Amino acid sequence: MPRCCFCREEFEFEGRVMRKDVCPRCRRDLHACVQCRFYDPGYHNRCREPRAAMVRDRDRANVCDYFELAPVSPPGSDPEEAKRRLEEMFKR
Repeated sequence: MPRCCFCREEFEFEGRVMRKDVCPRCRRDLHACVQCRFYDPGYHNRCREPRAAMVRDRDRANVCDYFELAPVSPPGSDPEEAKRRLEEMFKR
């Protein structure tokens, strides 16, 4: 089940996500890079799809043809998880 990367709420969604679709809870755009299964801040262009065009605002809706709603939060999108992992690195 997908989880909104903005409000962290899980939601049900069937079919293809269209450009104007929004999260049922926070009303933020679903067809945004940060909600896509290909989004990865560690990759060039922050996208694992090499043919995807450059998108400047990754938090807003776009028209990328490669967009697929991530089944869970994309890598690097949870600040609490990142903080926990960083703290674990420096534990003695």
